[in-house]
Amino acid sequence: MNVSSPNVTVVLQNRDSFTKALTKNMIVVIISISINYIYAGLIFTFCKHQIFYTNPRYILFIHLVINDMTQVTLTVILFIISYTIYKLSVSVCCIFILLVLFTTENTPLNLASMAVECYIAICLPLRHVQICTVSRTLMLIGLIWATSMLSVLPDLFVTLATEPLDFFHSRVFCLRETAFRNYHIIRKRDISYAVFLVIVLFVIIFVYFRILFTAKTASRDAKKARNTVVLHGFQLLLSTASYATPQLKDALQHWFPENYTNSLFAYYIIVQILPRSISPIIYGIRDKTFRRYLKRYLLCTRSFHKP
Repeated sequence: MNVSSPNVTVVLQNRDSFTKALTKNMIVVIISISINYIYAGLIFTFCKHQIFYTNPRYILFIHLVINDMTQVTLTVILFIISYTIYKLSVSVCCIFILLVLFTTENTPLNLASMAVECYIAICLPLRHVQICTVSRTLMLIGLIWATSMLSVLPDLFVTLATEPLDFFHSRVFCLRETAFRNYHIIRKRDISYAVFLVIVLFVIIFVYFRILFTAKTASRDAKKARNTVVLHGFQLLLSTASYATPQLKDALQHWFPENYTNSLFAYYIIVQILPRSISPIIYGIRDKTFRRYLKRYLLCTRSFHKP
């Protein structure tokens, strides 16, 4: 059974004017270029210095950077296509949507993993070296990707099994609802998102309250981590909103029926872009070690004092 999302119909019927469309596209492109510029500096800094790629914390961070850089780039491309080419071949759209879904679902899982690592470092410092090793970190990254794939790939398999061949040669407005439109896929999505949301929120509540409690009562270094923990928790909470995307979009359509496209644009900036702009602040600027190396590359300065 195939279904047509009412959200898609509303978007198609309420196209923006040229001026509004140009303004939105310019905002998205400028923000994405700024974020990707900082991310490129973070990746370059990571690759140039052994101190980073032998540290599990920075390995998890750089995986998050590459993942989010890919996600931002893909969503911006789809955003621009929706205003220019307008429709894509279903086959091409499926590839875009799969990659976007992988990277979108990876982000909260990666942040939850970083939260656990931070908890171990602050609350179990004597066991941190034994628990958090490079090999285990790489295995954890593989587990993150495997979890996202197990969540997303069934959408493709069900679509291949239920849709006629002509469907994949047709052209659609590229959204998840139009590429993977089977009713059972939508039900599976809602259930899997609910499970992910509960798990990630549990990690937030448990880990961050324990870290904040330790930061208030323990050493000076733990207290310094308090502000970073608050920012990191805020980022994680924003990212988990991606698991409530269907419900949030339905709520926006109900609350702002006449300005639904503007509401979707605000949602995209707040849920998809804003969490990914916080990462450079937390780790690229607030982290003393990373900041010391990063300043040279972002500011293109020649003077550099080695530790």
